Amino acid sequence: MTKFNAFGTKLLKSDVAIAQVKAISGPGLSIDTVDVTTHDSTGGWEEVVVTILRSGEVTLDIVYDPAIHDSLTDQMVSKLSDDYELQFPDDAYTSFTFDAFITSFEPSAPVEDALTASVTLKITGVPILDAVYSP
Repeated sequence: MTKFNAFGTKLLKSDVAIAQVKAISGPGLSIDTVDVTTHDSTGGWEEVVVTILRSGEVTLDIVYDPAIHDSLTDQMVSKLSDDYELQFPDDAYTSFTFDAFITSFEPSAPVEDALTASVTLKITGVPILDAVYSP
């Protein structure tokens, strides 16, 4: 089984790589369930049906440069979604593409550390998983 180094993973916003990204998490895909257990369920075991697919969120930690990251805060303030592509550095050039809103932008400025920010994107609509991009 092949293993991959995460170094080189990119998050693109409108086909432009977001600069100075230290870490990317997500998307946190999930599915909701509804309990449909009845008095005659076999052995009294819980039974469920699945309902809504949840696209989740993508979070990233960046070394924050207000001059180059202003499009992120501008997008949040405008309340508009944008198109994103998460590109993995694997041999198959796997990527996830999705539309998302920026729902959180939190800068951090500790005295003895770099100026950083944490950014949260909420995916809206159907994400395309396992697409292929051209390097």
